[in-house]
Amino acid sequence: MSDEGSTYKIGGWRAHYTLIICSLLYMVNYMDRQVFAAVLEPMRLDLGLTDTQIGFLQTVFLLSIALFSLPMAFLVDRWSRRKAIAVMAIFWSAFTYVAGLARGFIGVLVPRMLVGIGEAGFSSGGTALLSAAYSPASRGKVMGVFNLVIPIGIAVGFLLGGSLSAKFGWRSAFFVFAIPGIILGILAWFMKDYKTVTLVDDKGKQAGFLKTTSMLFKISTLKYLYIGFGIRNIMNFSVLTWMSAYLMRAQGVPVNVAGKLSAFVFLMAIFGAVIGGWLSDTWQKKNRRARMLLPAIADSLAAVVLIVATTMNLQGTGYIVMCFWGVMVMIGTPALNAVTQDVVTTAFKGTSFGMAVLCMYVFGGGWGPILVGKISDMLGGGAYGLQQAFYVVAIAGFVATAIFLIGARSYEADMDKVKGDSLEAEV
Repeated sequence: MSDEGSTYKIGGWRAHYTLIICSLLYMVNYMDRQVFAAVLEPMRLDLGLTDTQIGFLQTVFLLSIALFSLPMAFLVDRWSRRKAIAVMAIFWSAFTYVAGLARGFIGVLVPRMLVGIGEAGFSSGGTALLSAAYSPASRGKVMGVFNLVIPIGIAVGFLLGGSLSAKFGWRSAFFVFAIPGIILGILAWFMKDYKTVTLVDDKGKQAGFLKTTSMLFKISTLKYLYIGFGIRNIMNFSVLTWMSAYLMRAQGVPVNVAGKLSAFVFLMAIFGAVIGGWLSDTWQKKNRRARMLLPAIADSLAAVVLIVATTMNLQGTGYIVMCFWGVMVMIGTPALNAVTQDVVTTAFKGTSFGMAVLCMYVFGGGWGPILVGKISDMLGGGAYGLQQAFYVVAIAGFVATAIFLIGARSYEADMDKVKGDSLEAEV
């Protein structure tokens, strides 16, 4: 650090501005993701697509996020968090609009893939900025606030997307959802950033992309976190994609009603984010492995709840049980996001979370929607096909639990290795 005046100051109105803009963009990010699921059934019928094709579209979208998340995160760490976030928001919003112009399978595939590329680096940049803007002791709570907008975005995606689809056709949802991201992208340009740190390898040379990413896997805790992150999202992304369609088939409700029912389940995740963020910081003060133990417990409970609710076809008590799934599935997320920052130095902040995003999709999450679609088609489609597919993906929650428990063993030691790391303000 060159002098005291160049120190990156945490807290204050600049930190709060960053939290507000990043959180709103994260909400829009998930609105744009979930609008696909909200209009899935009318779009499928209009364009003459099969369940397998629909699953493939969502899987390609998720994998485009996965494949570009790490390169974008590397760019975030080497260039500028705020500039990257601003450009990416405008880019993905523009192609959200283009998706509404589709006339067939390819017309949806290409713009949705480009939306995924635009969204790929946002969470890495946002996580890096926010983890630096506030003290490590409050990191779980900040990540909780950042993550609580995910269910809000999902819910708005379902509610507004379903309503627009019912009144004006499925294309209108894509057109409307493109607007807020462009506005917020402009506002993101004015966020406060920290000075980019040059990363060097063991020989004192500037580390390139491959060297930087390989260094992450030398951190034991991150290895297990990355794998578990992917596997837990086999369950999560499958339900996000197919829940509305399942409700329409199992209960015979129209698209706007299915959207409202789905939205309420995902709104319950707000409580999960708040509870998870609070538990992450509070329990961590008493047990320094808590941020790895919390998601392990929550994911097993989420899997049990999904199995019970699906057995009851999400009807009556089954729907109430499913609302608890919305809570449990989000409880561990703030803690996991915090861990990606707890065990790395400043130079790795964006890349560390970018690797988590990559693994979240490649190690499981990206394959969930097409897995469900394929199982459903093999079993004749309908509500029964989706029900059986949900049973299969619930297993992922139990597997993720075991992996997080293994990763918890090295967490405390890995945190101690990066104590004393500091930041400088962007010039």
